[in-house]
Amino acid sequence: TAGLIFVFLYNACNGVFTSLGDSKTPLYLLAGSSVGNIVLDYIFVRYFHKGVAGVAWATFIAQGVACVAALVILINRVKKIQTDTKPPLWSKKLLKEISAIAVPSILQQSFVSVGNLFIQGLINVYDEAVIAGFTAAIKLNSFSLTAFSTLANGISAFTAQNMGARKYQRVKQGFFAGQRMSAIVAVPFVILLCFFGKYFVGFFLNSESSALTLDTGVIFLRIVSPFYFVASIKIISDSVLRGIGNMKAFMISTFVDLILRVILAYILSGFFGSTGIWMSWPAGWVVGTAISIWFYAKESKKTLKIS
Repeated sequence: TAGLIFVFLYNACNGVFTSLGDSKTPLYLLAGSSVGNIVLDYIFVRYFHKGVAGVAWATFIAQGVACVAALVILINRVKKIQTDTKPPLWSKKLLKEISAIAVPSILQQSFVSVGNLFIQGLINVYDEAVIAGFTAAIKLNSFSLTAFSTLANGISAFTAQNMGARKYQRVKQGFFAGQRMSAIVAVPFVILLCFFGKYFVGFFLNSESSALTLDTGVIFLRIVSPFYFVASIKIISDSVLRGIGNMKAFMISTFVDLILRVILAYILSGFFGSTGIWMSWPAGWVVGTAISIWFYAKESKKTLKIS
């Protein structure tokens, strides 16, 4: 937990780098931190015989070095920015503006975690084979959605930059460009997980795993992965809303998706067993996407009037 301060500061620097249009520096720092972490793991465990504590220290040091390097690079870069007046060390106004974006995002992530706990609790009533199959499939699902989320972060920064520059038409262009890119990204995930899911689920299973475990993971992926096209639309739309600053719309679309998913998981599981739980994912995405698109359409009309 002592290393959380490094994670926080690094992510804060990462946000500033992204807003400056620099995605390479955070990538290089993250890659260096990851490699350094692996090397330090080996040294602490192999030569210092520190065991689990050594692994923890390796992570702590790697994160700390990456954090300090990010701060030094960012401070030197910010010093080169010419301003008419000297920026204050503390600004209550800026704190409110940042909190208006950050707090809803924090709440959204918190509620998503709570919702996932409810679904996990429902899944835990089934036997170990179903739980193991779900665990394997959800890792693949999370990996796939991360690709969309990463792309969405770039779209969100692009939107915020153009909103600040009052180039509202470019916000609209970024929205459609993001949708096209996310659809392209979705294609390989849908093909691989929907048609070849058993091979990928098998990566997370051992020789002792039952056929039910494999079937559970495959069924989950076949139900959920075709709707990545829908999920990608929602994720990009939400990112644009977040970039515009409409956090209310962003939170509503996310909460409706989550709440509907939890409710349907409990209802459908009564009729279809564990398969009913998997069906709640597409249902939540479809409704959440419709809401997100509706909010974007409202924002689009506003910006078109301004431009």
